[in-house]
Amino acid sequence: MDNREIKSIIEALLFTWGDPLSLDDISDVLEVDRQSLYEVMDEMIDDFNFNRRGIQILQVNDKYQLSTRPEHFEWIKKLCTPRVNKTLSNAALETLSIIAYKQPITKAEIEIIRGVKCDKAINTLIEKNLIKEIGRLDRTGKPIIYGTTDDFLKCFGLSTIEALPTLDKDFADNSTEDIKDFDNTK
Repeated sequence: MDNREIKSIIEALLFTWGDPLSLDDISDVLEVDRQSLYEVMDEMIDDFNFNRRGIQILQVNDKYQLSTRPEHFEWIKKLCTPRVNKTLSNAALETLSIIAYKQPITKAEIEIIRGVKCDKAINTLIEKNLIKEIGRLDRTGKPIIYGTTDDFLKCFGLSTIEALPTLDKDFADNSTEDIKDFDNTK
């Protein structure tokens, strides 16, 4: 298979799948090694951007997905019926920020930082698939450990969690208990 055919198949796979598709899955389907595929994906992303196509390829960690360009939103919204999408409360945004920067983190540690209970905010963030339970701490009570999801990255236009803006020194210095070993089997 030549590069042109591989790109065509990848575009069809991404379109058909809809959800983010991992590089490993694409590699298995095409029977092409990961490194070659990674280079092809970079070429496709550059090509879509250079030609200002109506769709783009988003990379979130090692997964890829087709998406419309944000600059076309005004035209797309004229075609689509807007969905009711409640915004996040300040409490939920604060909780999400803490989780994003301090993950992996327990509810108790979040509450220490915020100074208030955060059950409702955590439930809201889980419902919106912005955070998830990533395991349990190996100590009394086996507290749940939270982290962000790929949907969080997509929602905030980040390719990886490391792409988050740097923190104010006061917040970054606010340390909680270090979580070193936890049971991620849930």
